Amino acid sequence: MRVLLVEDSAVLGQALHDHLERAGHACDLATDGQQALAHLHAHAYAAVVLDLMLPRLDGFAVLERLRAGGDAVPVLVLSARDQVADRVRALDAGADDYLVKPFALDELLARLRALVRRPPRAQQPLLRIGAIELDPRLRLARHAGRDLGLSPKEYALLEVLLRERGHVLSRAQLFERLYDHGSDASDKVVEVILSTLRAKLARAGAGNPIQTRRGFGYTIP
Repeated sequence: MRVLLVEDSAVLGQALHDHLERAGHACDLATDGQQALAHLHAHAYAAVVLDLMLPRLDGFAVLERLRAGGDAVPVLVLSARDQVADRVRALDAGADDYLVKPFALDELLARLRALVRRPPRAQQPLLRIGAIELDPRLRLARHAGRDLGLSPKEYALLEVLLRERGHVLSRAQLFERLYDHGSDASDKVVEVILSTLRAKLARAGAGNPIQTRRGFGYTIP
């Protein structure tokens, strides 16, 4: 298979490149994030091995741009960053696997084989209304291309209403979508979240797409 290796260390990059070639893979080597995106734009790869600490554009940004563009190529992150927060951030950004340095070369090859055996990931379509755009994979909401800065609950509420567009959802129904059964919160919290969400939409110039149907609930028509 053809693999893109993205590693800024000349010594490690060459060693990994040679090991992948000896294992029978065609391997292209990129040494920074911008170069990696250029390779990905120009060629089709079966998998990508991606370092996080890169010059010009770091691995997190590469992942985000790759997935935002709809590219589903499997990505194995290879990094010395071993904190849980780093692994979570990389996986949330679109990585398929994460291997911490130092590592065994045989494990690297095995993980690559496992990645390409997986069925292609289903791309979640963007949710839109006017200039408002939600990316369910990145859990990011934008208006006219700018991040709305929504809290997790504000994002979740807007996502539910967009997915159920045209349907009226009661306060209780929305509460069930946002909170687990063990929550001590009252369903009145939905009105608080809705108020802060509307305020952020208004500040961004997005207007108020959410209608209140008194006695029934809320909807985006």
